[in-house]
Amino acid sequence: MGAALLPVSLAAVAAVATGRPEAARRWWGRLAGEDIANGHRPSAVRLLVHGLLAIPLGLLTLIPIGLELLFVLRGVFYPLVQPGPYTTAWGGPTTGGAWLAHFGVGLLTAAAGLGLLWLLDRLHSRLAGGMWGRLVGTLPVLATVLSLLGGAVLVNAWIHQL
Repeated sequence: MGAALLPVSLAAVAAVATGRPEAARRWWGRLAGEDIANGHRPSAVRLLVHGLLAIPLGLLTLIPIGLELLFVLRGVFYPLVQPGPYTTAWGGPTTGGAWLAHFGVGLLTAAAGLGLLWLLDRLHSRLAGGMWGRLVGTLPVLATVLSLLGGAVLVNAWIHQL
């Protein structure tokens, strides 16, 4: 569900801004695993603030989603995106060896990407708890700030290596 965080955040902000807070409550409830029938109903202001604060966390999910995309493009479809010869490629000089090597490395990065998505989903669930009447504490907020800073450093380093 972590992959849905950015679109749900944007849609929830738009829903509250257009006077449909009930739709935003439903979406957040589904994404955070909350039962909206439990009686606690976040206000429209709370939904809007949470939506605006969840957008950066949703942007952070683009990193592990990118890892999954790279696995498909550079792992599964390696011979299609990188035509031979494979004399200097990992696993080369044969096409099968190069594909197998890139698939294996891609499989590890895909697993890491899924793990990151799961962690970001759990982090969002902890943060969303405040919207549903639970205490959030400082640890999830600190983890979010550090995650966002780490993601910014990673994206900056990746852009500058291009």
